Amino acid sequence: MLQRINETDFPEIYRIMQASFSDDEYRPYDEQLALFEEPEYWIYYMPAIGMERVGNHSTGNSTMHAAGFLAVWEFESFTYIEHFAVDPVLRNSGTGSAMLQELVKQYQKPICLEVELPEDELTRRRIGFYERNGFVFNEYPYIQPPISKGKSPVPLRIMTYRSEITREEFQKMKEILYRRVYKCEARI
Repeated sequence: MLQRINETDFPEIYRIMQASFSDDEYRPYDEQLALFEEPEYWIYYMPAIGMERVGNHSTGNSTMHAAGFLAVWEFESFTYIEHFAVDPVLRNSGTGSAMLQELVKQYQKPICLEVELPEDELTRRRIGFYERNGFVFNEYPYIQPPISKGKSPVPLRIMTYRSEITREEFQKMKEILYRRVYKCEARI
């Protein structure tokens, strides 16, 4: 069952984030933590039941161990999944599908997320995972702006839950993401 985290549990989420995303796809710790001040931003996690901690998990006061997490922005017209990851030791266990399906049941508005271009086996498998879970790959060119100072832009695509979006819907979504999430103009 997905649960919303609080700031004291964030170190565990950040550990999974670092293990799951390239350096240009997440913010430095303090910037990522500061997102809790944004009224549209939430992080949900799935508890890892019966799993011992593995590796170096310096999590401060946290007693929680997450099987995975979903960081979402809930806007008026759609919900955006900014980060979604499963603890590396639990990948390919069905945990990710269970988490994603539980999240999409919670939201009655369109849901989108960003994916890497289908350039290799791993990225094609990731896109296939989302497609098996009801998401549609939209072909519109999209660049994730630098997520933080010193980070690089990342060429991605937008996937949407249940159906494709029109170019006009894509442009509106992109403008909101650029303005609210990346704090920039939709020029890239």
